[in-house]
Amino acid sequence: MPLDPVTLAVIQAGLQQVCDEMDLSFSRAAFSPVIAEADDRSDGIYSASDGSLIAQGSRGLPVFVGVMQFSTRTIIERIAAGETEPPDEGDIYIVNDPYLGGTHLMDVRFAMPFYRGGRLVCWLSNTGHWPDTGGAVPGGFSASAISAEQEGLRLPPVKLFRKGVMNRDIWQIVCSNIRVSEQRIGDVKAQAGALMVGAERLAALMDRYGDATVEQAIAEMRALAARQMRAMIALVPDGRYEAQAFVDSDGVVDRPLTIALAVTKRGDGLEFDFAGSSPPCMGPMNSVRATTLSSVYLAMRHIFPDVPISAGAFDPLHVTGVAGTFLDASYPRPVSGCAAEVSQRIAEAVFAAMVQALPDRVTAAPAGTSGNFGLGGHDPATGADYVMYQISGGGYGGNADHDGLSNGCSTIGISKAPPVEIMEQKFPVLYRRYALHEGSGGAGRHRGGFGLDYEIELLRGEARASFVMDHGRFGPQGVEGGWDGALNRVEVIREGEVWVPPHLSKAQDIPLKPGDRVRVRTPGGGGYGPPSARDPAAVAEDVRLGRYSPLDAERLWGWQA
Repeated sequence: MPLDPVTLAVIQAGLQQVCDEMDLSFSRAAFSPVIAEADDRSDGIYSASDGSLIAQGSRGLPVFVGVMQFSTRTIIERIAAGETEPPDEGDIYIVNDPYLGGTHLMDVRFAMPFYRGGRLVCWLSNTGHWPDTGGAVPGGFSASAISAEQEGLRLPPVKLFRKGVMNRDIWQIVCSNIRVSEQRIGDVKAQAGALMVGAERLAALMDRYGDATVEQAIAEMRALAARQMRAMIALVPDGRYEAQAFVDSDGVVDRPLTIALAVTKRGDGLEFDFAGSSPPCMGPMNSVRATTLSSVYLAMRHIFPDVPISAGAFDPLHVTGVAGTFLDASYPRPVSGCAAEVSQRIAEAVFAAMVQALPDRVTAAPAGTSGNFGLGGHDPATGADYVMYQISGGGYGGNADHDGLSNGCSTIGISKAPPVEIMEQKFPVLYRRYALHEGSGGAGRHRGGFGLDYEIELLRGEARASFVMDHGRFGPQGVEGGWDGALNRVEVIREGEVWVPPHLSKAQDIPLKPGDRVRVRTPGGGGYGPPSARDPAAVAEDVRLGRYSPLDAERLWGWQA
């Protein structure tokens, strides 16, 4: 007998609250600014049988929505095959292997079995972006890597905690292979603690409503999410919608990579066919299959945000044609740009295809880069080494109703740039500039939002900088006659000389001395609709606020003062 709607809604909200509390605990207890301030993490509950998603925190990164269910499934399958130790209560597995249902090496996943009366009910899992996992460059974003070993330490699923006690042998192996290892224990305890909070809250929920009722609700939630996604898909006119998106380069070979996509409405489902995309590349802009699938899921979450987060929402979405392309990387292909950059190009391709079918629901392309900037060195003032990781926002695309948001978070998540004050406190840097990248929004009836313009100066010691960004060659796509957003721009100023990376927004191991600076201007969003249809009063207001110069306004919109 189905649960009554009120009970189902209450339990669904309760499961969501469990995940939200895990997210909050993780961020509040973490040491690294990228987790504690930027919230580059996610927590969820996953099926004991196949790892499928049951619930995920509302403030977690959307790209992890699909990925963690694949990594949890991998753990379950490896346990069944005898390749990984079976679980006991209090165990926590650690894994960051991208090829086992992951993203890139810096996204480290923990998974803990949840038991009731000696019976495995589900898995609790979370992912946190560690500032460093070893490899050729501080921060792990090696723009020139040609193998996985150059990107850092790769861990299969192993027990970091056994019955609640840390496995010191595993931890010593980790610490021996990463930079600033003495600082990671704070993040590890925060990540494990978040899972323990989740176990406590989930136990309380099941105590209140009964195990059978909660498990019945979970099954009905999945079926309901599938029905809701199919109801949304019914709004899509029958047909085939084709689009392309481009990665600037792979960081090694200076030519673009193509994401070719055809979306076909088939009955009550959608097929996403990536046949014709570029083959695997030499550099780190390959994507593993789990991230590719998750990128499609998160793009559809952007389009249909009211569908609940559950594996059922993914059931009507079918991804094909990735085999043999750079969207289905296998070992030893490097993948550091996988989750942070390629995933956003995949989402952009989905938006560009779906806007043809649903122009009133889908936006022009957002900035589509996480702006990965790693800086590592030694601070003589503190006598300690450091690894700084900076992410940055960009403009959102315009849509049928209004202009795009300025300096929004990346497509793949809701992470925010760490506060300038925190970064200056923890690292030997000074932010000389932190402002909107004015004029960067693509022209249109509704223009794109603006990116970010920041400049960082190294104050003391020597350091090495690395970048893995994108949209330096192709701006975010405008739609319905709108113009593309402005390009991503990276400049390194050393002894008064300005240097631009040959790959535009990808470079590694750039030496910096005190007084050297790095300036980054992130992309604006694409414009929506023809620029000639924009309200002249809106153009005048942008000019009054200094967002566009009078000359640019005249060039883009034909505006006259």
